[in-house]
Amino acid sequence: MSALPTVSAAESSSAAVGRVVSGGVDTSHRAILYLEDITVSFDGFRALDKLTLTIDAGELRCIIGPNGAGKTTMMDVITGKTRPDSGSAFFGQTIDLTRLTEAEIAHAGIGRKFQKPTVFENHTVFENLELAMKTDKRVRASLRARLDSAQLDRIAATLDLIRLSGEARKLAGLLSHGQKQWLEIGMLLMQEPQLLLLDEPVAGMTDEETERTAELFKTLAGGHTVIVVEHDMEFIASIADVVTVLHEGSVLAEGSLDKVKNDSRVIEVYLGR
Repeated sequence: MSALPTVSAAESSSAAVGRVVSGGVDTSHRAILYLEDITVSFDGFRALDKLTLTIDAGELRCIIGPNGAGKTTMMDVITGKTRPDSGSAFFGQTIDLTRLTEAEIAHAGIGRKFQKPTVFENHTVFENLELAMKTDKRVRASLRARLDSAQLDRIAATLDLIRLSGEARKLAGLLSHGQKQWLEIGMLLMQEPQLLLLDEPVAGMTDEETERTAELFKTLAGGHTVIVVEHDMEFIASIADVVTVLHEGSVLAEGSLDKVKNDSRVIEVYLGR
């Protein structure tokens, strides 16, 4: 069975993006994502206020903060959904995210998972992964196509990673909430992303599902860069090496979970509530 795509594999798949952005992702330096002085305003309200953030390749970074801190807007900027008023955002050394469409950013190797899982409920788990892998997104065309052995191996490896091998022929609509979350993560992995943005991935999960999700994320780190936005502090404690705290659109504190938990500013604006 073939291994899941690593950063190197994703780099080769992003070569085509270089024709759009004059170069592929360069990970010769450790940092894979640079946000510098990003400002976003909505009707006079500053959702991001000169936000500066650097994420290393292969890192698992947790982002926390009170509601309205700018977490969702930050992810919107990274994925091209929102254009910043000012500042720069680079993926690797050469890809200027502020100049690309959402589709181009996804093709460059950035995948995003929203809080509510979005899967094709009337198709099987296997078919969901197959559809995610196909370049032709039309359902009929995708399901008519024959999979080669390498593609079958990739799907099998992903099923094993997300612990849904035994559910491959089950309709996605019959999965538990946690299983649907894992399936959507698997669908993202089929697109060979280098960077995964995961928004409150364990909301609504059982304790067992949350524990399994923590194991999955720690497995993904290294081969992928993972940014997790989450409010569940027990879950954060189980996976975090570095935690970034956002407040009023900028970085309030950053470091180990113990460090930020004992920061008086973080206690005042977030943890003390």
